Amino acid sequence: MSAVKRKNFYWSVALVSLAIGVILAVQFRMTRDIQHNEAIRRTQELAEQVDQLKKEHDVLQPQLTRMREQLESLSTGPLATQIKAEMELATIFSGLTELTGKGVEVTLKDSNVSQKLTDNPNLYIIHDEDILKVVNELKAAGAEAIAINGQRLVASTEIVCSGPAIRINKKALVPPFVITAIGSPETMEGALKMRGGVAEYLQFFGIQFSVKKLEQLTIPAYSGSIKTDYIIEADADTSLAQ
Repeated sequence: MSAVKRKNFYWSVALVSLAIGVILAVQFRMTRDIQHNEAIRRTQELAEQVDQLKKEHDVLQPQLTRMREQLESLSTGPLATQIKAEMELATIFSGLTELTGKGVEVTLKDSNVSQKLTDNPNLYIIHDEDILKVVNELKAAGAEAIAINGQRLVASTEIVCSGPAIRINKKALVPPFVITAIGSPETMEGALKMRGGVAEYLQFFGIQFSVKKLEQLTIPAYSGSIKTDYIIEADADTSLAQ
């Protein structure tokens, strides 16, 4: 290679290297600027979020203070005792607390009468409707709390036949069925044993029925879940008049 060609080759290499260097420098600077701008944008977004949260805090703080004052007023005001009593009563009626008191213990067992071949065997075993008759009679006699084999009865309790068992609070129970109820023992026993009443009806089919008055018995709290299908939270701004 001649000296002139060699010199032109070196110059070409130098120019290409310079161009590459310039391109890399520009690319590096652009990347740095993008990262810098992204950091600035993110910082601005965070600053805006902090500012928005501060505004929300400033709005909610007076509401929180007002609600605390209302709560304190209710807890120490003239209605505090009444509100507490109503809450305790609501807890009792909802079945969410264990209760102790005097009452009765009713025991139901399938019939032990010898059946004829022509008899319907279903007439000699306890059905859900038999238990419902006893429960309804106890309620009518003023029972304040009722349990069946330890299952507390609440508003949502279903008593239904499920094959050889009876499902109560979604639990399969089998005889004997022990129904405990808190209330006046004399009143409840009298209601169950009155002429033509539930005891006489069940004993007609041979169902073993016994009732025992107790000076103290304990009914457990409801242990299942409380499901609501149709209750929704009312909108404070929604008018009742449609």
